[in-house]
Amino acid sequence: TNSNSTAPGRAPFGESMCEMVEALKPKVVSFHFGLPDAALLQRVSATGAVVISSATTVAEARWLEEHGCDAIIAQGAEGGGHRGIFLSNDIDKDIASQPGTFSLLPQVVDAVSVPVIAAGGIADGRGIAAAFALGAAGVQVGTAYLFTPESTISDLHRTALKSARDDQTAMTNLFSGRPARSLINRVMREIGPMSQKVPAFPTAGGALAPLKANAEANNSSDFSSLWSGQSAALGLELGTKDLTLKLAEDALQQLRKLAPDPS
Repeated sequence: TNSNSTAPGRAPFGESMCEMVEALKPKVVSFHFGLPDAALLQRVSATGAVVISSATTVAEARWLEEHGCDAIIAQGAEGGGHRGIFLSNDIDKDIASQPGTFSLLPQVVDAVSVPVIAAGGIADGRGIAAAFALGAAGVQVGTAYLFTPESTISDLHRTALKSARDDQTAMTNLFSGRPARSLINRVMREIGPMSQKVPAFPTAGGALAPLKANAEANNSSDFSSLWSGQSAALGLELGTKDLTLKLAEDALQQLRKLAPDPS
Protein backbone atom coordinates (compact mmCIF):
# COMPACT_ATOMS: atom_id res chain seq x y z
CA THR A 1 0.00 0.00 0.00
CA ASN A 2 1.15 3.58 -0.50
CA SER A 3 1.54 6.00 2.37
CA ASN A 4 -1.25 8.27 1.12
CA SER A 5 -3.88 5.54 1.47
CA THR A 6 -2.69 4.10 4.76
CA ALA A 7 -4.85 4.87 7.77
CA PRO A 8 -3.51 5.58 11.27
CA GLY A 9 -2.69 2.30 12.98
CA ARG A 10 -1.79 0.51 9.77
CA ALA A 11 1.85 0.53 8.72
CA PRO A 12 2.61 1.31 5.08
CA PHE A 13 5.04 -0.74 2.99
CA GLY A 14 8.17 0.52 4.72
CA GLU A 15 11.86 -0.20 5.27
CA SER A 16 11.44 -3.51 7.10
CA MET A 17 9.05 -4.92 4.49
CA CYS A 18 11.33 -3.78 1.69
CA GLU A 19 14.31 -5.49 3.34
CA MET A 20 12.29 -8.70 3.53
CA VAL A 21 11.53 -8.52 -0.20
CA GLU A 22 15.22 -7.90 -0.92
CA ALA A 23 16.15 -10.97 1.15
CA LEU A 24 13.50 -13.33 -0.23
CA LYS A 25 13.56 -12.08 -3.84
CA PRO A 26 10.05 -13.24 -4.81
CA LYS A 27 9.29 -13.42 -8.52
CA VAL A 28 6.20 -11.22 -8.14
CA VAL A 29 5.32 -8.51 -5.63
CA SER A 30 1.66 -7.49 -5.63
CA PHE A 31 0.44 -4.30 -3.96
CA HIS A 32 -3.07 -3.16 -3.03
CA PHE A 33 -4.32 0.40 -2.42
CA GLY A 34 -1.69 1.87 -4.77
CA LEU A 35 2.10 1.64 -4.63
CA PRO A 36 4.79 2.41 -2.03
CA ASP A 37 7.04 5.46 -2.19
CA ALA A 38 9.20 5.71 -5.32
CA ALA A 39 12.50 4.94 -3.57
CA LEU A 40 11.12 1.78 -1.99
CA LEU A 41 9.47 0.69 -5.23
CA GLN A 42 12.77 1.12 -7.07
CA ARG A 43 14.44 -1.20 -4.55
CA VAL A 44 11.69 -3.78 -5.04
CA SER A 45 12.13 -3.63 -8.81
CA ALA A 46 15.90 -3.92 -8.43
CA THR A 47 15.43 -7.43 -6.98
CA GLY A 48 14.07 -8.51 -10.36
CA ALA A 49 10.52 -8.91 -9.06
CA VAL A 50 7.58 -8.20 -11.34
CA VAL A 51 5.58 -5.40 -9.68
CA ILE A 52 1.79 -5.52 -9.98
CA SER A 53 -1.06 -3.67 -8.30
CA SER A 54 -4.84 -3.35 -8.50
CA ALA A 55 -6.75 -0.68 -10.42
CA THR A 56 -10.49 -0.21 -10.00
CA THR A 57 -10.77 2.51 -12.66
CA VAL A 58 -8.99 3.50 -15.86
CA ALA A 59 -7.50 6.52 -14.07
CA GLU A 60 -5.95 4.26 -11.44
CA ALA A 61 -4.58 1.96 -14.15
CA ARG A 62 -2.89 4.89 -15.90
CA TRP A 63 -1.47 6.09 -12.58
CA LEU A 64 -0.02 2.64 -11.83
CA GLU A 65 1.64 2.43 -15.23
CA GLU A 66 3.10 5.92 -14.87
CA HIS A 67 4.51 5.03 -11.45
CA GLY A 68 6.32 1.84 -12.46
CA CYS A 69 3.90 -1.10 -12.44
CA ASP A 70 4.97 -3.97 -14.71
CA ALA A 71 1.42 -5.34 -14.94
CA ILE A 72 -1.96 -4.14 -13.72
CA ILE A 73 -4.82 -6.04 -12.11
CA ALA A 74 -8.14 -4.69 -13.43
CA GLN A 75 -10.30 -5.34 -10.37
CA GLY A 76 -13.98 -5.33 -11.28
CA ALA A 77 -16.71 -4.63 -8.75
CA GLU A 78 -17.86 -8.29 -8.80
CA GLY A 79 -14.76 -9.42 -6.92
CA GLY A 80 -14.73 -10.48 -3.28
CA GLY A 81 -12.74 -8.84 -0.52
CA HIS A 82 -11.31 -5.34 -0.38
CA ARG A 83 -11.59 -2.93 -3.26
CA GLY A 84 -8.20 -1.61 -4.31
CA ILE A 85 -9.42 2.00 -4.63
CA PHE A 86 -6.67 4.53 -4.03
CA LEU A 87 -7.45 7.59 -6.18
CA SER A 88 -10.53 8.75 -4.32
CA ASN A 89 -11.32 11.51 -1.85
CA ASP A 90 -14.55 9.80 -0.76
CA ILE A 91 -14.23 6.04 -1.05
CA ASP A 92 -17.59 5.21 0.52
CA LYS A 93 -19.35 7.49 -1.99
CA ASP A 94 -17.31 6.48 -5.03
CA ILE A 95 -17.90 2.77 -4.43
CA ALA A 96 -21.35 3.12 -6.04
CA SER A 97 -19.82 4.04 -9.41
CA GLN A 98 -17.18 1.28 -9.54
CA PRO A 99 -17.24 -0.51 -12.94
CA GLY A 100 -17.71 -4.25 -13.32
CA THR A 101 -14.94 -6.49 -14.62
CA PHE A 102 -16.04 -6.77 -18.23
CA SER A 103 -16.70 -3.03 -18.52
CA LEU A 104 -13.43 -2.08 -16.84
CA LEU A 105 -11.17 -4.66 -18.49
CA PRO A 106 -11.24 -3.63 -22.18
CA GLN A 107 -11.02 0.05 -21.24
CA VAL A 108 -7.92 -0.57 -19.12
CA VAL A 109 -6.40 -2.71 -21.89
CA ASP A 110 -6.88 0.20 -24.29
CA ALA A 111 -5.50 2.75 -21.82
CA VAL A 112 -2.17 1.15 -20.83
CA SER A 113 0.67 -0.63 -22.60
CA VAL A 114 1.60 -3.09 -19.82
CA PRO A 115 -0.11 -6.50 -19.44
CA VAL A 116 -3.52 -6.43 -17.77
CA ILE A 117 -4.73 -9.16 -15.39
CA ALA A 118 -8.51 -9.52 -15.10
CA ALA A 119 -10.03 -10.00 -11.63
CA GLY A 120 -13.49 -9.97 -10.15
CA GLY A 121 -16.20 -12.60 -10.53
CA ILE A 122 -14.06 -14.95 -12.63
CA ALA A 123 -14.62 -18.45 -11.30
CA ASP A 124 -14.63 -20.91 -14.19
CA GLY A 125 -13.26 -21.55 -17.68
CA ARG A 126 -15.97 -19.47 -19.32
CA GLY A 127 -15.00 -16.39 -17.34
CA ILE A 128 -11.31 -16.93 -18.07
CA ALA A 129 -11.96 -17.28 -21.81
CA ALA A 130 -14.14 -14.17 -21.79
CA ALA A 131 -11.37 -12.21 -20.07
CA PHE A 132 -8.85 -13.28 -22.71
CA ALA A 133 -11.32 -12.33 -25.45
CA LEU A 134 -11.47 -8.83 -23.94
CA GLY A 135 -7.69 -8.45 -24.02
CA ALA A 136 -6.51 -9.75 -20.66
CA ALA A 137 -3.00 -11.19 -20.49
CA GLY A 138 -3.99 -13.29 -17.48
CA VAL A 139 -6.62 -13.69 -14.79
CA GLN A 140 -6.69 -13.57 -11.01
CA VAL A 141 -9.13 -16.03 -9.44
CA GLY A 142 -9.95 -15.69 -5.75
CA THR A 143 -13.26 -16.97 -4.40
CA ALA A 144 -13.09 -20.23 -6.36
CA TYR A 145 -9.99 -21.21 -4.37
CA LEU A 146 -11.74 -20.64 -1.03
CA PHE A 147 -13.58 -23.92 -1.65
CA THR A 148 -10.34 -25.93 -1.73
CA PRO A 149 -9.26 -28.00 1.29
CA GLU A 150 -6.00 -26.00 1.31
CA SER A 151 -7.95 -22.80 2.04
CA THR A 152 -7.61 -21.66 5.66
CA ILE A 153 -11.02 -19.97 5.94
CA SER A 154 -13.23 -20.86 8.92
CA ASP A 155 -15.79 -23.65 8.80
CA LEU A 156 -18.52 -21.00 9.13
CA HIS A 157 -17.17 -19.16 6.09
CA ARG A 158 -16.90 -22.38 4.11
CA THR A 159 -20.48 -23.37 4.96
CA ALA A 160 -21.79 -19.95 3.94
CA LEU A 161 -19.97 -20.12 0.60
CA LYS A 162 -21.46 -23.51 -0.23
CA SER A 163 -24.99 -22.11 -0.15
CA ALA A 164 -24.20 -18.70 -1.68
CA ARG A 165 -26.36 -17.31 -4.48
CA ASP A 166 -25.52 -14.66 -7.05
CA ASP A 167 -27.53 -12.01 -5.16
CA GLN A 168 -26.17 -12.70 -1.68
CA THR A 169 -23.12 -10.43 -1.60
CA ALA A 170 -22.76 -6.70 -1.06
CA MET A 171 -20.05 -4.09 -0.67
CA THR A 172 -19.56 -3.24 3.00
CA ASN A 173 -17.24 -1.11 5.13
CA LEU A 174 -18.36 -2.59 8.46
CA PHE A 175 -15.57 -5.12 8.93
CA SER A 176 -12.49 -2.97 8.30
CA GLY A 177 -13.53 0.59 7.53
CA ARG A 178 -12.88 0.21 3.80
CA PRO A 179 -15.30 -1.18 1.18
CA ALA A 180 -15.05 -4.93 0.59
CA ARG A 181 -17.45 -7.48 -0.91
CA SER A 182 -18.83 -10.02 1.56
CA LEU A 183 -21.66 -12.50 1.81
CA ILE A 184 -24.57 -10.68 3.44
CA ASN A 185 -25.12 -11.50 7.11
CA ARG A 186 -26.99 -10.07 10.09
CA VAL A 187 -24.68 -7.14 10.87
CA MET A 188 -24.73 -6.03 7.22
CA ARG A 189 -28.53 -6.19 7.10
CA GLU A 190 -29.07 -4.34 10.37
CA ILE A 191 -26.33 -1.68 10.29
CA GLY A 192 -25.11 -1.43 6.73
CA PRO A 193 -23.89 -2.71 4.45
CA MET A 194 -22.27 0.75 4.27
CA SER A 195 -22.26 3.02 7.31
CA GLN A 196 -20.85 6.50 7.94
CA LYS A 197 -20.48 5.64 11.64
CA VAL A 198 -17.87 2.93 11.12
CA PRO A 199 -14.47 3.51 12.79
CA ALA A 200 -11.63 4.45 10.44
CA PHE A 201 -9.74 1.74 8.55
CA PRO A 202 -8.40 -0.59 9.86
CA THR A 203 -9.89 -0.23 13.35
CA ALA A 204 -13.47 -1.21 12.49
CA GLY A 205 -12.60 -4.88 12.90
CA GLY A 206 -11.61 -4.28 16.50
CA ALA A 207 -14.95 -2.63 17.23
CA LEU A 208 -16.79 -5.74 16.02
CA ALA A 209 -14.40 -8.25 17.59
CA PRO A 210 -16.35 -8.98 20.82
CA LEU A 211 -19.61 -9.54 18.93
CA LYS A 212 -17.81 -11.67 16.35
CA ALA A 213 -16.10 -13.83 18.98
CA ASN A 214 -19.33 -14.43 20.90
CA ALA A 215 -21.29 -15.28 17.75
CA GLU A 216 -18.63 -17.63 16.38
CA ALA A 217 -18.46 -19.41 19.75
CA ASN A 218 -22.15 -20.13 19.22
CA ASN A 219 -21.59 -21.33 15.64
CA SER A 220 -22.91 -18.13 14.07
CA SER A 221 -21.36 -15.95 11.35
CA ASP A 222 -23.68 -12.99 12.08
CA PHE A 223 -20.74 -10.66 12.75
CA SER A 224 -17.98 -12.28 10.66
CA SER A 225 -16.47 -11.02 7.43
CA LEU A 226 -17.39 -13.59 4.78
CA TRP A 227 -15.37 -12.37 1.80
CA SER A 228 -16.81 -13.58 -1.48
CA GLY A 229 -17.19 -12.51 -5.08
CA GLN A 230 -20.48 -12.66 -6.95
CA SER A 231 -19.66 -16.00 -8.60
CA ALA A 232 -19.37 -18.14 -5.47
CA ALA A 233 -22.19 -20.38 -6.70
CA LEU A 234 -19.80 -21.61 -9.41
CA GLY A 235 -17.35 -22.91 -6.80
CA LEU A 236 -16.20 -26.54 -6.84
CA GLU A 237 -14.81 -28.55 -3.94
CA LEU A 238 -11.53 -29.60 -5.53
CA GLY A 239 -7.92 -29.46 -4.40
CA THR A 240 -5.90 -26.50 -5.65
CA LYS A 241 -4.00 -28.59 -8.20
CA ASP A 242 -7.12 -30.20 -9.65
CA LEU A 243 -8.99 -26.90 -9.66
CA THR A 244 -6.15 -25.13 -11.47
CA LEU A 245 -5.93 -27.87 -14.09
CA LYS A 246 -9.71 -27.82 -14.58
CA LEU A 247 -9.82 -24.04 -14.94
CA ALA A 248 -7.04 -24.17 -17.54
CA GLU A 249 -8.59 -27.02 -19.54
CA ASP A 250 -12.10 -25.53 -19.44
CA ALA A 251 -10.75 -22.15 -20.53
CA LEU A 252 -8.87 -23.70 -23.45
CA GLN A 253 -12.02 -25.58 -24.45
CA GLN A 254 -14.02 -22.35 -24.45
CA LEU A 255 -11.34 -20.54 -26.45
CA ARG A 256 -11.39 -23.32 -29.06
CA LYS A 257 -15.13 -22.72 -29.45
CA LEU A 258 -14.48 -19.02 -30.00
CA ALA A 259 -11.74 -19.68 -32.56
CA PRO A 260 -12.21 -23.15 -34.07
CA ASP A 261 -9.39 -24.72 -36.07
CA PRO A 262 -9.94 -23.60 -39.70
CA SER A 263 -8.68 -26.96 -40.96
